[in-house]
Amino acid sequence: MASPGSKWRLDRPAEGFDADPTPAPATAAVERSSVMCRTFLPDAYEPRYPYPCLVLFHPHGANEDQVLELMPHLSRRNFVAVSIRGPELLGVREDGQLACGWGNDDTYTDRINEHVLRAVENVRRTCHIHTERVFLVGVCEGAVAAYRSAFALADKVAGLITLNGTMPRAAAGTPLFRPNSVRRLPVFIGHGIANAVVPFAQAARDYNLLYAAGADVQLARYITNNRLHPDMFRDVNRWVINQLNEDGGRFAKSS
Repeated sequence: MASPGSKWRLDRPAEGFDADPTPAPATAAVERSSVMCRTFLPDAYEPRYPYPCLVLFHPHGANEDQVLELMPHLSRRNFVAVSIRGPELLGVREDGQLACGWGNDDTYTDRINEHVLRAVENVRRTCHIHTERVFLVGVCEGAVAAYRSAFALADKVAGLITLNGTMPRAAAGTPLFRPNSVRRLPVFIGHGIANAVVPFAQAARDYNLLYAAGADVQLARYITNNRLHPDMFRDVNRWVINQLNEDGGRFAKSS
């Protein structure tokens, strides 16, 4: 990714949600689904301020629109966010919106990783983000894709957040991640203790695996099932700001 001193716009984009199509490269077209993303711009956007950027991975059966609606609950002021659409088209939801997924294995991993980079670069053309402060956020089933991307792009992202999700399982004879990369990757895992879809014990195993590998990982439990708890948003906001402060940056803004 480009350095934070790269060229950026001084005009003021509109606040809130913005449609932001990012087509896939012709050599790696995503099957059966156009690649799309949407952006969220904070209230009182300041063009000269280098905002941290959150890249959101939606749950199974959702799309980039639904997951971006979480941003006002997380923070209206602290972050620019971009949500990306899963490459697997599952059909149409009852509300008429596309239902998308991330696939059951690593078939789409390279495509998703490339789209993450392209989406961040596209957002950088629209508003001022700090390209060394990019955090991946996986929500429910989107966590699997977020984990894979974070492991593959560990030198390009500042951290990983997963909410009510789980880590992918490594293919036989293939390591899931490079220990040297994971040791430099801050991770926040938020999980409901009554989650019947992904039991809390599974999130605890993910935590133990990352901790044993030397990652800076935090596991937070919430009194909820597979639904997102309001305290998750509060804690994610604080965790990201703490990461920025601990890294010596002056990027935090009050919520």
